[in-house]
Amino acid sequence: MQALPGFRDFLPADCAVRNYIFAQWRDVSRRYGFVEWDGPVLEPTDLYKKKSGEEIIGQLFNFTDKGGREVAMRPELTPTLARVVAAHEREFKKPLKWFSIPQCFRYEKQQRGRLREHFQLNCDLIGDSSEDADAEMIALLVDLLRSFGFTPDEVRVYVSHRGAWGDYLRNHGNSLSSGEMQEFLTVVDKIERLDETVADERLKRLGTSLQLVRQFIQRPEQYFDAFRGLTDKLKARGLAQFVTLRPQIVRGLAYYTGFVFEAFDRPGKLRAIAGGGRYDNLVAQLSEGAVSLPALGFAMGDVVLGELIRETPSARAQMEAAVEREQQLDVYIVIAKEERRADALAQVQALRDRRYRVDYPLTAARVGKQFQTAEHLQARFAVLFGDEWPQVKLKNMTTGEQESVQVETLAARLQVLF
Repeated sequence: MQALPGFRDFLPADCAVRNYIFAQWRDVSRRYGFVEWDGPVLEPTDLYKKKSGEEIIGQLFNFTDKGGREVAMRPELTPTLARVVAAHEREFKKPLKWFSIPQCFRYEKQQRGRLREHFQLNCDLIGDSSEDADAEMIALLVDLLRSFGFTPDEVRVYVSHRGAWGDYLRNHGNSLSSGEMQEFLTVVDKIERLDETVADERLKRLGTSLQLVRQFIQRPEQYFDAFRGLTDKLKARGLAQFVTLRPQIVRGLAYYTGFVFEAFDRPGKLRAIAGGGRYDNLVAQLSEGAVSLPALGFAMGDVVLGELIRETPSARAQMEAAVEREQQLDVYIVIAKEERRADALAQVQALRDRRYRVDYPLTAARVGKQFQTAEHLQARFAVLFGDEWPQVKLKNMTTGEQESVQVETLAARLQVLF
């Protein structure tokens, strides 16, 4: 039997890569003062319908449970976040700076960069509507990309603002209803993929045109005062070179209310690495008005990110070095004389108690084979228990240098060498 379509097995090498990605996500998020949380994999289907409408049903792994409840495996974390915040927001001082690494599930067509399950980093800042909060989140996204070894020549964060489009249309005598504005932004979101004739027809039905939209895309600066302020804050951190104004980045989801942003590889060969924005009304919407808090956040998926790491030589080298360090064994115990096995096991336990990564042969084996195993496991040192007892032979597996050490001083000697 094989794994289901769109689902992955994580063999040790795959798991090591996944752990590397998770470690970077956690490290950078915590440096920004974010704390980790999580929610259930299974939620009421209505929670996702409330956010995304009935059309979300076709993308869900949903079913009726044994209690007769309509439930779904989470396709994203934001609805759960809104539910949790609405229930517990009085317990926490604002703003909340939370991150999570959920596994999400979507029943959709598989294609490059998109499977039916994936892990993603979610970072959300709740309870602050300031421009400084916007800058903090975009800086966090940039630093996450930098942590994987990417440079401004390899990745870019594109930023836009939902309100700028409304200002531009009003200045050209076109005031759209909220429904029309959402339809307009949907066209803009797909402007580079739509046939020109189709795009122009859809825009003209809304009282505008493809020409007018392109004029704005080419010269948007006067409508983006907020972007200049954002850029100044990123310049102060030395991160502005990663960020570019791109008006057509509007993100198709209706709940965004302010800045929106997406991260891409510079050549544009892959899907978005990450995306998000400000969603000041979503908590109120999903809590049916019980709680109203400004919020913004983004998600970064492991599938596209993993592809980009593998395709970028410097990022790939950094990952491979980190994985090798993480998998490397500290000490391999070689038991040359079986009568010394009990003494060797005592040292195995003592070294493990000191947090060294230690392995040894579970059954009797030739000394040469044991050293081969030490090499295979990339052990930094091998310790041989044999005829010199109570001394042991300590071998540096990289240089080949050997020395005899009294067994009672072995831990101290290793501490010096490490």
